[in-house]
Amino acid sequence: MIGFRKIFILLIFLAGLDIMVYSNPQGIPEGISLAFKAGNSLELAKYFNSNIELVVLQNEDLYSKIQAERILRDFFKNFPPKKFTILHHGGKEDSKYSIAELVTDNTTFRVYFLLKTREGKLLIHQLRIEKEHELKNPE
Repeated sequence: MIGFRKIFILLIFLAGLDIMVYSNPQGIPEGISLAFKAGNSLELAKYFNSNIELVVLQNEDLYSKIQAERILRDFFKNFPPKKFTILHHGGKEDSKYSIAELVTDNTTFRVYFLLKTREGKLLIHQLRIEKEHELKNPE
């Protein structure tokens, strides 16, 4: 029979593991979430590959890092973030993905991004920001 003390230690270990997973999901750089929360396109661009497949509203193409940063700067200017939450993540050691929700004043967006390891760094290779729904303003 397993003693109470062993069960308690196991629960503490599992709780610590749970905190580690949610504070840094699947090794995804925390700076990505922080940049989205702040609406900071320059910080976010630090995590871009030299070319990135970008889909933001009507913009959809393969862009240079500089072009993608400008598109996101305009996006964040028009839709300042209120909340950014990673909903799901997964992948392998050299390729990871996340699905997140970006909430602005009156619109909620679904955000998808794919990261791949290049020269020892996880970089965003694909980024999609799609309108999920518009929030109604009560009058």
